[in-house]
Amino acid sequence: MKNLVLGFCLLVIPFAFAQKRAMTVEDMWAMQRIGNMAVSPDGNSIAYALTSYDMEKNSGHTEIWLVSSHGGEPRQMTFHAESSTLPRWRPDGKALTFLSTRHGSSQIYSLPLDGGEAQQLTDFPVEVDDFIWSPDGRKIAFSAKVFPTALSLQESADMDKTRQESRVKARIIDGLLFRSWNRWTDGKRTHIFVCDARGENVFDVTPGDYDAPPLDLGGHQDYVFSPDAAELAYVSNHTDKPAINTNNDIFLVPVAGGDAHNLTQGNQAVDNQPIYSPDGRFIAYKAMARPGFEADQYNIILYNRSTGERSSLTKALDLSPDEIIWSADSKTIYFNTREKGRKPVYSIDIKTGTITKRTGENVNSELVPGPDGKRLFFKRQSNRMPHEIFALDNDNSIRQLTFVNQGLLAKLELNPVEDFWFTSFDGQKCHGLLIKPPFFDSGKKYPLMFLIHGGPQGMWSDDFHYRWNTSMFAAPGYVVVAINPRGSKGYGQAWCDAVSLDWGGAPYNDLMTGRDYVLEQYDFIDANKLAAAGASYGGFMVNWIATHNDRFDALVSHASVFDQRSMYGATEELWFPEWEFGGNPYEHPELYEKWSPSFYVKNFKQVKTPTLVIHGQGDYRVPVTQGFQMFTALQRMGVPSRLIYFPDETHFVTKPQNARLWWTEVFAWVEKWINQ
Repeated sequence: MKNLVLGFCLLVIPFAFAQKRAMTVEDMWAMQRIGNMAVSPDGNSIAYALTSYDMEKNSGHTEIWLVSSHGGEPRQMTFHAESSTLPRWRPDGKALTFLSTRHGSSQIYSLPLDGGEAQQLTDFPVEVDDFIWSPDGRKIAFSAKVFPTALSLQESADMDKTRQESRVKARIIDGLLFRSWNRWTDGKRTHIFVCDARGENVFDVTPGDYDAPPLDLGGHQDYVFSPDAAELAYVSNHTDKPAINTNNDIFLVPVAGGDAHNLTQGNQAVDNQPIYSPDGRFIAYKAMARPGFEADQYNIILYNRSTGERSSLTKALDLSPDEIIWSADSKTIYFNTREKGRKPVYSIDIKTGTITKRTGENVNSELVPGPDGKRLFFKRQSNRMPHEIFALDNDNSIRQLTFVNQGLLAKLELNPVEDFWFTSFDGQKCHGLLIKPPFFDSGKKYPLMFLIHGGPQGMWSDDFHYRWNTSMFAAPGYVVVAINPRGSKGYGQAWCDAVSLDWGGAPYNDLMTGRDYVLEQYDFIDANKLAAAGASYGGFMVNWIATHNDRFDALVSHASVFDQRSMYGATEELWFPEWEFGGNPYEHPELYEKWSPSFYVKNFKQVKTPTLVIHGQGDYRVPVTQGFQMFTALQRMGVPSRLIYFPDETHFVTKPQNARLWWTEVFAWVEKWINQ
C-alpha cells in the first residue's frame, strides 16, 4: 500500500508542475488588488477595498469586503455598479462608511452592520476626496477641492459650474503651482472641512489660498483629530511660492473653529504625518532637516503637548521612516522604511528609545494597530504575491489573513528575487536584485533585461509592481537585473545624496559596473542579448546610456528626461531641479547642460542603439515634449527608434488595454533587436 501511494505521488507531482505556466499581462490584470483597509473598533474585523479589472471594459471596479482579524472566509459588503472605496469604521463599530459616486458625485455612505442597504450620509455640492471620523463619533473631517474665495461649498460648486458651461476654455494663471502630476489646479485649493455625524453644519477649518493637505510631499495621513476630538492637526504649505520650496508645516486648529497654530514653523524643510498618542500626551510627526530637498532623511519627532519639548526618536537610525503609527497603549511607535530592497517594520519604545526590527521580509505597508495592543495589521507584497493582509503578534509571529489571488498564483511559475552585492567602480558596495525566468535551466543562456528605477531617490524592492513588474519582465524568458545605484533609498542618507548634482556620474558608473559584474558572475546570461529599460529618472538614464555607449542591444525609455533646461520650464515642482542641479538654469546653467542627454546627441553618429520612446500626454511631472525631443533626435540622427504616444495616460500607464499594448510593444521591441 505504501508503494502504491508513493507511486501515485510521483505521478501527481510532475503533473502539478506541468500545469504551471509563465505569467501573462492578462494574468497580471486579472489579479485583484487590495486597497485601503480599516480595523474595527473592537479589533475583530478588517474592512478592505478590493479592486477587480476588466480588460475588455478597460476599467476597474472596487467593492468593500470584510474579513475576521483572525482569518477565515471574507465576505463582500457592498454591491453596486459604482465603486465603493476608502472604508472607515464609525467609531461605535455599528456601521461601515465609505466613498462612492453611486449618485453622481463622490460622497460618504454608511452601511449598518446589523443589516440593510447603504445610505448616503453626505450630499455636498462638491466631491469628497477623503474623510475621517472624530474619535467620539460626533464629527467628520473631510477634504475637498474648492475655490478659496468661495464663502460656501455651494458657492464653490456654482463657480465651477459656470466655468464648465462657458464656451471659453482658456485658463488664466497668476502663479505657480498651476498643475500637479496629472491635473490642472484651475485655481482651486484642497481644504479640510468639518461637519457633524449627519453630514450637516459644515465649516472650513483651513480657509485661505493654501492647500491642506498639500499638493505634494505629504504623509500617509495628513489630517487627524486629537483623542478628545477638540483639535485637528493638519499639514499645509503657507508660503507664497510653494513650487520652489518644501516647507510643509503642521498646524493645529480647534475643531470648534479659531486660528490655527503652526507647530513646526521653526523648520523650513518638510514636516508631515502628525499623529496623536491615544492618551493625548504627545504628537509624533515626521520631519526633514534640509529645506528644498524632497528626498532628505525623515526623522520621527516626539512633541510633548504639555511641556512643548521635542525629541528625535530616530536620529541614530540611518534610514528614513515612511508610515508611523502609535500602539494602543501610547508606549510604542511603529514605522516602516525602505531598506536594502525590502520594507521592514520597526518599533520604537518611546521611553527607552530602543528601536527593534519586527519583520524584515518583503514589502510591508499600511500599518494599523489592533485596539487591544496585541497585534499589528499590515499589507504585505513580494515579487510573487500582490498585497495581502497580515497580522503581527507581540511575539513576532506572523499570520496571513487574506488569500485574494491564491488560485491564480498557484498556476504561475514565478521565481523569487535573489540578492547580490558587487564592488562598484570606486570600491563602494552596491546592491542589486536578480529574478530568473520561469522554468529556469542553469544549462541554458537567457537574454538580460536590465531595469533602472526612477526617483532618482527610489528603490527596486521585493514587491509586486503593477507597472514595472519584475516577474512580468522575466516571464518571456529574461533574466531580470534591478540595481540600486547611488541615489537609491534604503542604504543610508549618504548613498541617497550621492545622485544630486551628479545625475550621469557615479550612479551611471554603478549601473555600468553592475552590468559587467552580472555578465561575469552569471554564465546563464547571454552577453549578446542585452536590453535596458527605465522610466522617469530611469528614462533619463536610458537616454544617457543611448548617448554615451553601445553596451546594450535594445533600449526602452519611458517618461524620460531629455533636456534639463526645457524640463525645468515645463515641470511643476521646481524645488526638485533646483536642488538636483544647484539652482535654476537661468543663473546656474552648468549642470543643466552637463546632465542633459540633449547635449550629447552628436554621439548618435557612432552610438546607434535601437530605442523605444514612450510618453503620456497628461504627464506634467516630466512633460510629453521631453519624449518628443528624444524621439526627434533619434530619428534625425538615423538611430532605429519608435515612439509610443498615449493621449490618455500620464506619468504612468494605468488603463488595462493601454498597459497590454505597453507590454506587447516593449517585448516586441526588445525581441526584435536582441535577435538581430
